[in-house]
Amino acid sequence: MKSFINGEFFKSPKLVKVFVFLLISVAFFYFGKHWSVGYQQLIFFNNRQAPRIAISRNSNKIFDLASLIDDNDQTVFASNQKPVSNPSPPPPPPALLPPPPPPPPSVQRFGIVDENGIMANDFEVGEFDPDFVENWGNVSETEVGEVRGSRIRVKKFKLCPGSMTEYIPCLDNVEGIRKLKTKGRGEKFERHCPGKGKGLNCLVPAPKGYKIPIPWPKSRDEVWFNNVPHPRLVEDKGGQNWIQVKKGKFKFPGGGTQFIHGANRYIDQISQMVPDIAFGWHTRVVLDVGCGVASFGAYLLSRNVITLSIAPKDVHENQIQFALERGVPAMVAAFATRRLLYPSQAFDLIHCSRCRVSWTRDDGILLLEVNRMLRAGGYFAWAAQPVYKHEENLEEQWKVMVDLTTRLCWELVKKEGYIAIWKKPLSNNCYLGREEGTQPPLCDSDDDPDNVWYVDLKACITRLPENGYGGNVPAWPERLQKPPNRLQSIQLDAYISRKELFKAESKYWNEIIESYVRVLHWKKFRLRNVLDMRAGYGGFAAALIENKLDSWVMNVVPVSGPNTLPVIYDRGLIGVMHDWCEPFDSYPRTYDFLHAAGLFSVEQKRCNISNIMLEMDRILRPGGRVYIRDSVSVMDELQEIAKAMGWRVGLRDTSEGPHASWKVLTCDKLLLRG
Repeated sequence: MKSFINGEFFKSPKLVKVFVFLLISVAFFYFGKHWSVGYQQLIFFNNRQAPRIAISRNSNKIFDLASLIDDNDQTVFASNQKPVSNPSPPPPPPALLPPPPPPPPSVQRFGIVDENGIMANDFEVGEFDPDFVENWGNVSETEVGEVRGSRIRVKKFKLCPGSMTEYIPCLDNVEGIRKLKTKGRGEKFERHCPGKGKGLNCLVPAPKGYKIPIPWPKSRDEVWFNNVPHPRLVEDKGGQNWIQVKKGKFKFPGGGTQFIHGANRYIDQISQMVPDIAFGWHTRVVLDVGCGVASFGAYLLSRNVITLSIAPKDVHENQIQFALERGVPAMVAAFATRRLLYPSQAFDLIHCSRCRVSWTRDDGILLLEVNRMLRAGGYFAWAAQPVYKHEENLEEQWKVMVDLTTRLCWELVKKEGYIAIWKKPLSNNCYLGREEGTQPPLCDSDDDPDNVWYVDLKACITRLPENGYGGNVPAWPERLQKPPNRLQSIQLDAYISRKELFKAESKYWNEIIESYVRVLHWKKFRLRNVLDMRAGYGGFAAALIENKLDSWVMNVVPVSGPNTLPVIYDRGLIGVMHDWCEPFDSYPRTYDFLHAAGLFSVEQKRCNISNIMLEMDRILRPGGRVYIRDSVSVMDELQEIAKAMGWRVGLRDTSEGPHASWKVLTCDKLLLRG
């Protein structure tokens, strides 16, 4: 009590703190009340709707109140008023309130969850995010720059004409095809690339109304009509259960010319005819010739079988485009006068269902190409009219086919209904045991069956390796990670074990893909159709499988390096030989993702980098991604070209850190409109 009387209580630190706190609270309250005009109040419960203000329709009008009151009321009103000598002027009209804000735009939904987190059934798919659409125009911009010497630097590539939306440079070269001396053997369906200075120098546009492709596995059964706007196949093959058009989409019932009741039943029939085929175990890699819309390959995917579907760009010119839009592995290719771009002993089964190939033409030279690509002990399945019809000319075709396959030492394992299945021998014993002079002969021992780049067909039987390489691969999935024997046949300068190189590459890519999945959320990306532009042993593709990414990879082995393509096929993967100085044999907008590791630092010595990048843009879908892992020395030029093509680019460090000699260039392709 004494301390209180003496005033010591008011000097205590505790009271000072309380007093200061009260003073600050009063100050904030005062400022908030009097100085917050024009600012929104704090709202602790917000329903996310824009505020609305109702304004009277009479807010900007002035009324004479006296005229609105009747006479009696006016008299009373006048008697109660006191005279005023100097009446004050009327008050000014109230200021006009601002117009109400516009209503929020309608929400377009692109998923199955609305903004409140509620599952919805009526959602839209297919429209591009506006951030990924750009009005590009069709004028190129160039300037002279100094990069490794004087050159013309393109600041902006123009869009190609709308007539080029499906342009394949080496297959649509009208001038080159016109100069052909002969066309009777399908020469016009082979590669005839534009000459120097006549290559692609613009960006191939998407067709009008192009949408984001429907994701796999739904795309197996339907795709957007506007993405492949060609109804001719519907007119030609609609009655065979190939394809239908409904509500802006192509629908694929799963049928084919020889399997009108569906591919699944057809595949079951093959399995029952020859149980040793064992899809997904013994038979992993299949080639489907004259594939239609690739329903055979599409339905084999669910059985752990990867099928490369091929067809020429002929009267049914969009077969392969439909297959790729569905998310099924496919390439444009033709049996004509040159070897196909796949190695020897690549496929466990080769399938032809009414594929429109005359196998017995020119003493069976086309079937000899099948024999080259068919693995030792592999199967050839043929579904065609000569198998089951008894018309005289068809019966004669069957006899010629049986005679040819017998001379090739193929065993007719089963003939049932409209399907015949042959098996290739495991060794050369049968070939060597034929009567002298039997045609076709064995190829010379110095013939390289894996040399395929612009190599003519040969009218001889490809020899099988005496050591059994290629015919003794393990079953799937063991073969994916087990080093194959054909590693030893690759022409490669190696100072350590080739098997160790193989395992090191697999481990390297598996660690990188694991980090991409973990850090960059790759499983959320649209990674269905993937192209590895410099595949090596196929480690990148194997890592995608190991990390359970639902995609397929076309592994490209450049002609400038060692031919590792046989190893890729022995692993149970698919691939192709290619020279990146030339365009690729595929339609525009084929791939969701392009991967290039160490490609440009090698190919810049022999190819024009701009040409490679323009080709990448052609085969990449709008909204697709590119990862380029390469030397720092090429990154500036690659970024410059990518920006000139309208790509969004970013440069990342590798796991070795910011001072490493390699970087990763990541790119996103936009939908460009003229």
